[in-house]
Amino acid sequence: MDFQPTQDQRNLRAGVRDLLEGRYGREALRASVDSGTAVDRGLWRELGAAGFFALRLPESEGGVGLGLPEAAVVFEEAGRALVPGPLVATHLAAGVVPGAAAGTAVVTAFDLGGDLVAYLGEADAVLGADGLPEGAPVRAADPLTPLHRVRRRGGAAAPGVAPGVGSAYGSAYGAAYVAEGALLTAALQVGSALRTVELAVRYAGEREQFGQPIGAFQAVKHSCAQMLVRAEVARTAVYAAAVTGEPGEVAAAKLLADEAAVRGARDCLQVYGGMGFTWEADVHLHLKRAWVRAEQWRTAAEAEELLAAELLDSAELPDPAELPDPAG
Repeated sequence: MDFQPTQDQRNLRAGVRDLLEGRYGREALRASVDSGTAVDRGLWRELGAAGFFALRLPESEGGVGLGLPEAAVVFEEAGRALVPGPLVATHLAAGVVPGAAAGTAVVTAFDLGGDLVAYLGEADAVLGADGLPEGAPVRAADPLTPLHRVRRRGGAAAPGVAPGVGSAYGSAYGAAYVAEGALLTAALQVGSALRTVELAVRYAGEREQFGQPIGAFQAVKHSCAQMLVRAEVARTAVYAAAVTGEPGEVAAAKLLADEAAVRGARDCLQVYGGMGFTWEADVHLHLKRAWVRAEQWRTAAEAEELLAAELLDSAELPDPAELPDPAG
């Protein structure tokens, strides 16, 4: 069986990268940070027109008719470009919330598993809720991921399901969204992790110390190599989970991708040295976004619990009748 990307998938990746480099390159990213524009409606509509949100909708419903493997490729590129906004929630809402597929509506979700919701002020709808709940803005680590604390009614809710909010479609579909949301978020993390590898390697080749590029030093080489290994392992796990759709593989992919993105950004910052701590460098943007994504849809603790439960379920426990008698 050949698990290499098909030519169509490689073409899809190249097309999305060209679109994002032309429409949301570094200058646009920094402009968004400076202006505080978390969601660019024009970009959102362009993504909709390109089929980003309707990628997995059947062609009979106006979609592209592709599957999760292609979605993983597309979201990896979005993560590489650090495109802000509730990309995953709007993608999941395609065909459910009017305007989501075309990018004319911005849809967020209760994907942080508590009373925090991202992009509430920019959203037209919340996946799994009737209308927009009231919320108070709170400080966020990522300058392009604004957060609101919503008024909760009832107990805690699972990611993707509005806490205590009645729903026309959320109660029926919310739990089913979690695995796909976690997988697509993992793909975003992989894209960010791979981008920080590129940034670290490029800077290590440009920055000189003691008369030579710092990339010539073994400690820097090892750091960059470890970043690449983590990112590629996570990418493989994401691709495999996209093919199988198995809950355990999705959980493992999210776990590995979160680690690759967070640790990769931290290591990239170390390669940059003092420059990495400055506002002008992009490294901190990748780190802050990775922190937020690590809490979305499925946290590390939740993924570990799911994997542990699967291992226990698959273990063959001995028949008590066959155990030796402790009394001799």
